[in-house]
Amino acid sequence: MKTTKIIYYISTALLSVIMLFSAGMYLFNYETVSGFFTNLGYPTYIIYPLAIAKILGLIAIWFINSKSLKEWAYAGFFFDFVLAFFAHYMVKDGGYMSALVAIILLAISYITYKKIANGQR
Repeated sequence: MKTTKIIYYISTALLSVIMLFSAGMYLFNYETVSGFFTNLGYPTYIIYPLAIAKILGLIAIWFINSKSLKEWAYAGFFFDFVLAFFAHYMVKDGGYMSALVAIILLAISYITYKKIANGQR
């Protein structure tokens, strides 16, 4: 159980760093991010709401005890990362690797979270 918790905290911390960096870019470098979104074919009006959703998702994962809210946060991150992966892959800008890393970290965090919540080793 101790190893599972260590893996959970490391993967979730790394995931959080990625999400906080992303949200920070969205909030404080809007013009640059707006260009990226345009190149990927996404509307720019979702930049600020997406940044807020990322921060709220992290709050749900780290601080909220509601299992269903955590599930929604993990699901939201999953869809965000999958869409980012395919958008970057389709425009061939190389950004898909960071989305792939995020998907892997998310999967590790989620699997270990479920093990801890169910009392498994």
